Amino acid sequence: METKEFEFKGFKMSGFMGILLMFALLAIIIVGSIYLPYYIMRPFRPVAVVLIIILALGFVQLEPNVARAMVFFGKYKGTLRENGFWWVNPLYIKKKISLRARNLNADAIKVNDKSGNPIMIGLVMVWKIKDVYKALFEIDSQTMGQTPGGVATLNATMRAFENFVAVQSDAALRQVAGRYNYDENGGGDSMVTLRSGADEINEALKQTLNERLAIAGIEAVEARINYLAYAPEIAAVMLRRQQADAIISAREKIVEGAVSMVKMALDNLKNDGVVDLDEERKAAMVSNLLVVLCGDEPAQPVVNTGTLYN
Repeated sequence: METKEFEFKGFKMSGFMGILLMFALLAIIIVGSIYLPYYIMRPFRPVAVVLIIILALGFVQLEPNVARAMVFFGKYKGTLRENGFWWVNPLYIKKKISLRARNLNADAIKVNDKSGNPIMIGLVMVWKIKDVYKALFEIDSQTMGQTPGGVATLNATMRAFENFVAVQSDAALRQVAGRYNYDENGGGDSMVTLRSGADEINEALKQTLNERLAIAGIEAVEARINYLAYAPEIAAVMLRRQQADAIISAREKIVEGAVSMVKMALDNLKNDGVVDLDEERKAAMVSNLLVVLCGDEPAQPVVNTGTLYN
């Protein structure tokens, strides 16, 4: 069974202590040159100078939210995360990587919702490197922007991560959007939709992204949908449907209110003894009141000088 290494802390020493050691070695050379015979110091001095130069290669400075993965002849030897001035084995290759949060504002893409309707949907997310070992050694993060010597720069490495995140976010967005309807017209009123269930959709999107990005040691700190619309080819039809739904809903409210007002008018006339109406006159009054209350335009009054029966 294949075993995988995971990130762990690497050996480090205070950089200022390393400087003291270098000065101590330099002082030994100077003192030895003064008090020891020349033939003794002659072979020692060039060795000491080379040793000082090698030791100087071990100094490394880390800013906040920047890490270095240390590799010794192809073997991972740990990660340095603490910011400050340090000294490590000068033979280590120290791969620099940024742990700072980054934004991705993905362009809207065309997908099909649960009902098969084509929609346009986009997302914005905040991500950062969580596991340095996975980020550097589990995916190919050094395929872009290499220097002439073949060593990938920090910016080139981060561009490779951005490309990986962009591809995976596209796949995650398609996966999540396909689970839900665009709005309530594709299902029941209690069903979670892309338009109404913002919190649940964003949480599902974040979880899906983290599942896809875990292989690269990347964490999605926040993810949310920032653009949602029907695709252009059906947008006009869906707009008319929404307008029709709005008109029907408004008409239902108007009729409900009109019926309530008519009932209240008849009850008040009866209770106050203003007029005694038979069933036929009640029907005529109800008809006239509904026309007035439900009409789109102001009613034009007609004065009746006769009786209802003439």
